[in-house]
Amino acid sequence: MKRIAALTMVRNDDFYLQKWVAYYGAQLGKEHLFIYFDGIDQEIPSFCEGTHTCRVEKVGNNVVEHDRLRLHFLSERAAERFREGYDLVIGTDADEIIVVDPALGLSLPEYLSAQSIASSLSPLGLDFGQKLGEEPAITLDRPFLNQRHYALIGPRYTKTSILSRPLTWGSGFHRVKGHNFHIAKDLYLLHFGYFDRGRIVARFKDGDRAEQGWEHHIAKRSRTIRLVTRRKARDFGRWTRFARWMQSWCRPPYAWNKPAMLEMKIVVRIPERFKDLV
Repeated sequence: MKRIAALTMVRNDDFYLQKWVAYYGAQLGKEHLFIYFDGIDQEIPSFCEGTHTCRVEKVGNNVVEHDRLRLHFLSERAAERFREGYDLVIGTDADEIIVVDPALGLSLPEYLSAQSIASSLSPLGLDFGQKLGEEPAITLDRPFLNQRHYALIGPRYTKTSILSRPLTWGSGFHRVKGHNFHIAKDLYLLHFGYFDRGRIVARFKDGDRAEQGWEHHIAKRSRTIRLVTRRKARDFGRWTRFARWMQSWCRPPYAWNKPAMLEMKIVVRIPERFKDLV
């Protein structure tokens, strides 16, 4: 079995970090999780016990600068993990969970250990929303996938999240600088950052994010809720296969090493077999 580390950087995000630690801790072992708190003023929560945690000086003063510096920092930390003998390093935001299709009957490390990864591997991105009128506010006492059933197939979240050697991530883990990407079959990145209208409103009230210019970014992301509420949900298997093919071949004109879907907005309903994963 390959030795796998997972890392993330957070600020004022205990809600998502708790889920991140629980999931990746169960999959990889908490001793293989590396969490960097953005700001020495941050409190390290008790649920991080058993992981590697570190508080660092606050990174950047606005959205663009913050993300560029954050990913440079995390790329250096990933390189350290490889020097320590890790075979793979997973990098995600705290609101992102990488899962294997349960139909395979494999854990995440079992799946990844069977893959031949030359430089990086990308799960297919699924951006979860809240279907208003059907799905109530999210809670932590039940699995997320018991409570959310609809996602937008989003090339923005088909990220180069898994590295097999030291490389430099671009902003948001969206690409690896100087390298193409490979989208894995039966592997998904579930993005939960904008899957609850109440939590989006709460993020507007976060003084740090307002100060760094996140208001427009957060408002833009709320469109996922509008899409999953208004659009007919498509068949998961058919449309994820199509999306994987399209994102493997289509590129935006400004970035040859990022996936694209020609502005298609495809909403799918997540199969019941996923409901207890996260």
